[in-house]
Amino acid sequence: MSTGQLFSKTTQALFYNYKQLPIQRMLDFDFLCRRETPSVAGIINPGSEGFQKLFFGQEEIAIPVHSTIEAACASHPTAHVFINFASFRSAAASSMSALKQPTIRVVAIIAEGVPESDTKQLIAYARANNKVLIGPATVGGIQAGAFKIGDTAGTIDNIIQCKLYRPGSVGFVSKSGGMSNELYNTIAGVTDGIYEGIAIGRDVFPGSTLSDHVLRFNNIPQVKMIVVLGELGGRDEYSLVDALKQRKINKPVVAWVSGTCASLFKSEVQFGHAGAKSGGEMESAQAKNQALRDAGAVVPDSFEAFEGAIKQAFDKLLEEGQISPIKEFTPPQIPEDLSIAIKSGKVRAPTHIISTISDERGEDQCYAGVPMSFIVEQGLGVGDVISLLWFKRSLPRYCTQFIEICIMMCADHGPCASGAHNTIVTARAGKDLISCLVSGLLTIGPRFGGAIDDAARYFKDAYDRNLTPYEFVETMKKKGIRVPGIGHRVKRGDKRDKRVELLQKFGRAHFPSVKYMEYAVQVETYTLSKANNLILNIDGAIASLFLDLLSDSGMFTKQEIDEIVRIGYLNGLFVLARSIGLIGHTFDQKRLKEPHYQHPREDVLYTK
Repeated sequence: MSTGQLFSKTTQALFYNYKQLPIQRMLDFDFLCRRETPSVAGIINPGSEGFQKLFFGQEEIAIPVHSTIEAACASHPTAHVFINFASFRSAAASSMSALKQPTIRVVAIIAEGVPESDTKQLIAYARANNKVLIGPATVGGIQAGAFKIGDTAGTIDNIIQCKLYRPGSVGFVSKSGGMSNELYNTIAGVTDGIYEGIAIGRDVFPGSTLSDHVLRFNNIPQVKMIVVLGELGGRDEYSLVDALKQRKINKPVVAWVSGTCASLFKSEVQFGHAGAKSGGEMESAQAKNQALRDAGAVVPDSFEAFEGAIKQAFDKLLEEGQISPIKEFTPPQIPEDLSIAIKSGKVRAPTHIISTISDERGEDQCYAGVPMSFIVEQGLGVGDVISLLWFKRSLPRYCTQFIEICIMMCADHGPCASGAHNTIVTARAGKDLISCLVSGLLTIGPRFGGAIDDAARYFKDAYDRNLTPYEFVETMKKKGIRVPGIGHRVKRGDKRDKRVELLQKFGRAHFPSVKYMEYAVQVETYTLSKANNLILNIDGAIASLFLDLLSDSGMFTKQEIDEIVRIGYLNGLFVLARSIGLIGHTFDQKRLKEPHYQHPREDVLYTK
């Protein structure tokens, strides 16, 4: 166990198991104390590497993240403190690993519930190797104006209230972390404040004891008096009694052991801490208070008188000239996080993204204002979700059913389509699912899939301008533009596409009107008179029926319909649908364990 000061204004720590708030609180304390360098040198997050962005005052900094304790210690040899925020399940193993690192001198274990057998092993190793163990079940400790562990001393407001941004003359040690915050405030009110404060932890077997730290404080010249807060249960305070009797401590000690109310109960009492359990007369608060009093410590008659006893001891040292008045200063103001400042109404900041279709902030995620629970409970389908996220409204059932039919029909068109071919080749090259899917989607355009958008635009324009099929087709011909949605490489006038027939049948049965679809059929009649393969294909059928859906559902204005057609909703429908098939082809090739694809040379015309 160290016999002197543990921390200084240059102390740096390694923080195990990333926790944003306690790390930021440490950095805010650094800034408050006008430290030149952040106290957190590195973060250890098993399985992760890189950097974590945090703030050092107004400046945003990047703290290195390491995947192992060994790597972190090697990268930061001047970091001597290991702050362990691991769960109780892994706290012992990670703490032992840290203790075995030659650069680590102090280990603080925050978790409670660490098995006592593991704690005993840690204590034995730490003592044998002259290391300091604080905890388990501790908030840590603080050296005022220099360094603090994790959440010690709470919020910045509390730290300023307790004058912890600069050193005082009092060394303080307690078992309880919560009560240490209370005593920091009490001590600051009646003295010049804390020099160093330690919460040893609430477990039955603390890594370091009350007397360990009191003896340290006795060797620190800046500490002029010592305050101790014990509690019933255990016999830790008796080692302090022995040290006082042996005159190992020559500074005033003001002490109180809480839990005197336990004597009012007829049975054994267990308080909030694992170690705070009355277990016989010697472990009672009354017995330990009396033993400390007899050994020479200043022990008040009640906790209420504790503050007065601390003040009296401090005032006596002040009168004797052993304490020089501290020059106060105003600490720098910690910048508020933007989210907190906005919530408190102190600032207003422009947002960078607008979302009108979904909101995940509440208990129930919403699509266009409709709660997810409602969508599930009402048995709504994929078409309903698309209507909410794409059109920002709940469309009639025949509309959402039509959307679902389109998705099913366009999901795949065999392995020879350009998108499927690209996906298959990419899958056979050993690429991941996303790469395979994207390689297929990149082929979607005017000649594959994207024709749905163009078909809708041209059919709508021609119908709205009252062009006859002849005028429409011949005008397109003069412009050198093929009519989108017309023509098929395989299907013919006498061998129609079954999908088109099914869509037309659904439209006639469910849509209020199919005027655009009927117009497309009239165009087909004219084009078939020119060639038997110029039939209305699936792109044209979907495009014309979608125009009918938009114009006759009574839910869209003319301006909205024009915008939907202009910005590519129909292409989005094809992309969504075809993604299903492309993913299927990816899985199919990987399941078949097909080798790398090489195009056959006999299928290539080599020419100069």
